[in-house]
Amino acid sequence: VSCVDYSAPRTFRCAGRGIIDTAHERNFHIEFACMLLCIALGFGFGINPYEWLVIVVCFGLVLGGECLNSSIEAIVDLASPEYHELARKSKDAAAGGVLLFSLASLFVGLIIFAPRILCLLGLM
Repeated sequence: VSCVDYSAPRTFRCAGRGIIDTAHERNFHIEFACMLLCIALGFGFGINPYEWLVIVVCFGLVLGGECLNSSIEAIVDLASPEYHELARKSKDAAAGGVLLFSLASLFVGLIIFAPRILCLLGLM
């Protein structure tokens, strides 16, 4: 399927294919597993709608960032098959962006879930 035609069904199909391509990567699997854990904790602890909102935004940022990171890596590999310092900088910056989204999401998760888990364990 070529993504030159910009009709809505085709663009959704191309976007879905991009997500599926990224979903085969190890980091995406880890991030997706963390998302499922947070969803289970959210239902288990009965978090409020505002906490769900923040968590869903975090999911979108981390997984969307991973898709963008994969895109940048593919473009850089295509443009510079041999090692080049600028290619390294570009790929490292994209990976760093995902790391920042992930760390921010981790802190959000700790703020939301740590007090509940500590209370459940009788430590608070």
